[in-house]
Amino acid sequence: MSSPVPTAHINAKIGDFAQTVLMPGDPLRSKFIADTFLERAVLVNNVRGVQGYTGYYKGKRVSVMASGMGQPSIGIYSHELFNFFGVDKIIRVGSCGGYNKNVHVRDIILAQGACSNSNFTRQFDLPGTFCPIADFEMLTHAVQACVEKGLKYHVGNLLSSDIFYEEESSFPKWAKMGVLGVEMETATLYTTAARAGKKALTICTVSDSLLYPEEDTTAEERQNSFTDMMEIALEIA
Repeated sequence: MSSPVPTAHINAKIGDFAQTVLMPGDPLRSKFIADTFLERAVLVNNVRGVQGYTGYYKGKRVSVMASGMGQPSIGIYSHELFNFFGVDKIIRVGSCGGYNKNVHVRDIILAQGACSNSNFTRQFDLPGTFCPIADFEMLTHAVQACVEKGLKYHVGNLLSSDIFYEEESSFPKWAKMGVLGVEMETATLYTTAARAGKKALTICTVSDSLLYPEEDTTAEERQNSFTDMMEIALEIA
């Protein structure tokens, strides 16, 4: 059987990616992380403009590659990285919307678990409901890093939604269940990691709030700031 590498989505060779990959949604954020934090960064993928780089952070080899938006997209990239390119850990560094009254814009959310309205897990024909959760070791290190940096952070559930423009917002129902915020990727990332026997963690910065809209950030701010979560991810990589 021929090797699946390179794939239709990642034009790289075995060994081009480090064992740990930071994964923002935005390709421009991927470039920002490589340009800002990595030494000797090399572009290893640019299929469909989804930029992937490998370089060094404090002497440790690490990669960063975008996932695109949504669970189908991160499902493709995380599956290929875990199963074809030898990646052991993926750390999503992204933005999310805040649900909880105690969560404000620019706070950090460490996703202990992820609820979802996606049908992604149905392919596994499980006799029940699968609960996608983070790798505990990476989550613990992320908490420690937040404490050391004096950052405001929250640990709990995110909602990974397939719907951005809801006909009628369901956020009050999720908020009543203690869900901290909403994004579009984590549940599938955690599920893909579990299926491959690998590790994953999501670190999100709250970019907008359904309760405090006056605090919302701009697209440019989301692309080029939110560096605290990036540094946390790199420290635990």
